[in-house]
Order: sequence, then structure tokens, then C-alpha cells
Amino acid sequence: MIARLFYFGLLLLTFFPFINSSIALVLGIVYGLIFQNSFSSFSKKYSKKLLNTAIIGLGLGLNLHEAVSVSKDGFLLTFISVISVFTLGFIFFKILKINKNTSLLITSGTAICGGSAIAAISSVLKPKSTEITIALAAVFILNAIALLIFPYIGHFFQLSQYQFGLWSAIAIHDTSSVVGAAKIYGDEALHVATTVKLSRTLWIFPLAIIISYFNKNEDSSFKFPYFIFGFIATMLIATYLPEGENLYKILQSISKQAMVVSLFMIGSMINLEAIKKAGFKTISFATILWILISIISLILILRFY
Repeated sequence: MIARLFYFGLLLLTFFPFINSSIALVLGIVYGLIFQNSFSSFSKKYSKKLLNTAIIGLGLGLNLHEAVSVSKDGFLLTFISVISVFTLGFIFFKILKINKNTSLLITSGTAICGGSAIAAISSVLKPKSTEITIALAAVFILNAIALLIFPYIGHFFQLSQYQFGLWSAIAIHDTSSVVGAAKIYGDEALHVATTVKLSRTLWIFPLAIIISYFNKNEDSSFKFPYFIFGFIATMLIATYLPEGENLYKILQSISKQAMVVSLFMIGSMINLEAIKKAGFKTISFATILWILISIISLILILRFY
């Protein structure tokens, strides 16, 4: 009863604009660690739906022509990062000798878009449920850390809004943490990060085909993140129907707060059991990949952007 009251009390609190992304995430993590979230199934189901809806709403604050320009700038950086992550993933898989499926899931999540990539690749790789859980737990923990520390690192290196948007889209796993960190940094960073991250998500499709081919599973299939098309649709509306600008701003503000609410629910799913399941080697593997791609992408952005 107490756990239920705390959960829904904190959840209600995140609807208010004085609660930002990082505060919501911390509240969720603290709740999850203390109460071992008895609402994990609720959080998992509705946080994803709410986040996807929020991302669609964020498209109302973007202009198509600017988005295309940003996506072009981020394409080469995305390509380099994907190739680098898979190369490093193979090297450290051999060094650390962790489970093959788990390492491939973590590498895919690090290279593209965290939990979404892991879920999509799982449908073609057909790993054990424990392997999926471990991969998600490892990536999830690093996502939480990234959301909290990236804005401070960005300010330390005096990254512009544009540079930070690019960096967060490349170096942070899940879309939720990317947009959360970028939102803290500023509106321009949020627009850049959202656009580059969603264009990066499209890499799930060729990756799933490649893994499906080499894995030789005839019944393999994967779920494409269709909310991307919703994001593109709202961006087109904002670009070609500018007379609705005032309404778009209101809907965009609601979408940003919906994202904050979803981050609380995502944070509440972290618990001690998930951390223990991940194990030291797996956490080390995921952490090494994340730190290296963060450093590599930061150097490239500082040098060329």
C-alpha cells in the first residue's frame, strides 16, 4: 500500500513543470531501489507508449529543411560510430569472454538506440530471456548515468547547443535519455539530438537483416519503431502549416513534460536484482564500449563540428 502511494504520488508530481528530466529520473531510480518497483509491468508498458507519443509531439517544434540539414551532418558521424562500436564490441567480446548473444545485444544497443535496438535484434537473434534482461539492465544503468552527467560534461568542454545535440545523439543509448539530456542542455540541443537520434534509429533495419541472415532463423521477424513516421508527420505539419504555430508550441510543451513523466517510470524499473543479473563482466563490457564511443565521438565533434 505504501509502495503504491509513493509510486503514484511521485508520478503525479512529474506532471508539474518544475520537475525536469534529471529530477524525474532520479526520483524513479530511488523509488525502484527502495521498493523494488511492484509496478514494473505498468511502468514498462506505459513509459514506452508515453515516450513514443512525446517524441511524435516534439516533431511540431522542428522544420523539415533544418532537420534534413542536421541529418546530413550527423550521417557520417553516425556511420563512423556504428562501425567503431561493432569493431570494439568484437574485440572486447574476445577479451572478456562474455556470452555471445548478450555481447551482440549490448553492442547493438550501444551502436544504435539502446533498448529499442536490443528488442528488435532479439526478435531475429532469438536469445534466452535472461540474456535479453541482462543486456537491457546493463544498457539501462548506463543510460541513467548518461542522462545525469552528460550536460555537465558538455558545459565543461563548452560544447555549443548544436555540438551537444550531436554528441548526445551518438553517445547515449536510448532515445529517452538522449532527449532527456538534450532537454536539460537547451532547446536547440533537443531539436538536433532528436532529429539525429531518430535518423540513427533507422539503422535497426539493415542491422536486423544482416543478423537475421547470419543467424539463419527462418521465423525471424522484428518490430520496427513506427513512431518515427509519426515524428516525421508532425514535422511536416509544422513545416507546411505554419499558421498553427501557437497550437504547436502548446502541444510541444505538453510533449516535453510527457517525456519527463516517462523518464520517472523508466527510472523506477531499475532495481538491485537487475543490477546483480548484469554481472561485473557484462557491466564492464557495456561500460567500456560506452566510454570509448563517447570519447571518440566527442573528439570528432570538437574537431570537425
